[in-house]
Formats: sequence, structure tokens, C-alpha cells
Amino acid sequence: MNSLRKGLLSLGMAVMLFTTAVAQKQEAKLGWKLGAQAYSFNRFTLTQALDKLDSCGLQYVECYPGQTIGGNIEGKMDFKMDAAKRQQVLDLLKSKKKTLVAFGVVSPRSDEEWKQLFEFAKAMKIQIITSEPRLQDLDLVSKLCDEYKIKVAIHDHPKPSHYWSPDSVLAAINGRSQYMGACADIGHWVRSGLDPIESLQKLNGRVFSLHMKDLHEKSRQGHDVVWGTGVCNIEGVLKELKKQKFKGLFSAEYEHNWFNSVPEITESVKNVRAMISKL
Repeated sequence: MNSLRKGLLSLGMAVMLFTTAVAQKQEAKLGWKLGAQAYSFNRFTLTQALDKLDSCGLQYVECYPGQTIGGNIEGKMDFKMDAAKRQQVLDLLKSKKKTLVAFGVVSPRSDEEWKQLFEFAKAMKIQIITSEPRLQDLDLVSKLCDEYKIKVAIHDHPKPSHYWSPDSVLAAINGRSQYMGACADIGHWVRSGLDPIESLQKLNGRVFSLHMKDLHEKSRQGHDVVWGTGVCNIEGVLKELKKQKFKGLFSAEYEHNWFNSVPEITESVKNVRAMISKL
């Protein structure tokens, strides 16, 4: 009986891996990377989070500052970590077959820290820094983006965050580096009373990444639900992104059912991949 159970589990894993590989090829044709913001698993270490990504059928990860690394690596994720610690994290990612694409939300408070952050991103081969920069830092950020050829995606927290509206993000990037754009947090837009499709249309061509959410209701109290079962019009979001020829990262940021979100994120990924197959 145990041998049969193990055999069925192995077969199930093989089917999941095959299905994931097929889906990722389809996503790659669109220039889309489906991954997760490690903050979805902030009750766990980064090492555990990477294993959970595997269970969800996801390859790409957006790390955030402050998560305990785990896996016999001391300390937390931090753009100030030394070269030895950075290499340990890179080795961890390689061993888990996960690709680090983005880091944030992180907003340095000095010129020196911004420089340090870009150096960290360069060393870690991070493509996107997710941030909510202070207004007085925008010119410096623009200069560093051009110097390092690394994108900064401005993230929208709900009201009263300065960047809650696409209008404020557009004002911040207007006339600055083409490496400056938006990290579109769909759920936070809905919490602020905005329509995700209209918000994406305002940012046409300047969306670098998304924090994907679907909410159970249109209110500040709306909590995450499986994608496609809530009020955020996920199918419409995907259609709009394809229309815009978006190429970039989708980070699942599931901020509900913290200790057992893997089944819901897995179902979310399954649903969105079914939608993508019909685009």
C-alpha cells in the first residue's frame, strides 16, 4: 500500500511538473513571468517560502527586506548584507531552482543607501526594485536607474499613501528615466476605490510588474481570495496587459490565511493559467 501511495504521489508530481513547464512556455511567449512575492509567506523563512513556491508551480520570486533566510544561513534579507551573505542566498536560490527577479518594497532614506541598494541589485542580478521613493529622491533614483540599467517599479499602497493613484506614479516618473515605472498592486487599487483596468490604461507602457490580488469585496477591508473568484476582474487585467504588450513579473501577494495559503495560491495560479491559455 505504501509503495502504491508513493507511486501515485510521484506520478502526480510528474504531471504537475509537466503542466507547469507547458504553462511557463506559453507565458514566456508573452514575456510574462508568474511568481510570488515572498511576503505571501512572511510567517516562514525564505528557504521555506521557496519550497512553497515550488508547491504552487511557480519559478520566479520577489524577495522583501526583513525575512529570515533560514536554511542554515544566518540573518535576514537585507540590501546591506555583505558579499559572502549575498553569495549564500544566490546559492540557496540555485539549489531551489528559483529565479530572483525583484526586491521590495524598499525605500532607502539617504543617497548612500540608494547607491547601496542598486549595488545589491546588481550583485544579485535583480531586474526590478519595488519601491515607494520619497519625492526628494526621485531625481537620484532616475540617475541610478540609468547608470545601473535596473528598473524601479513604484508600488501603490492604498490611501493615504502618496502613490495610491496611477496619477501620482505618472507624475513621479514623468520626464525621468525610462527605467522608472509602476508595480501595479491590483488589490490595493481596488481598496482605494479604483478600477484596475482604468488604472492600467493610465500607466500604459510603464507597468514593469504586478502584485496580483483578488479581493472578496470592493472595500478597504477586502481580503485576498483565489484569483478569478473575487471583484478585481483578473481576466480583464490579463486582457489589458496583453493588449499593452506588457512584459514582466506577476508576483502573487496573498495576504490572507497566512499559515496555509499554498492551496489558495496554487488554485489562483491554476485559474490564471487557464485564462492565459484562452487569451
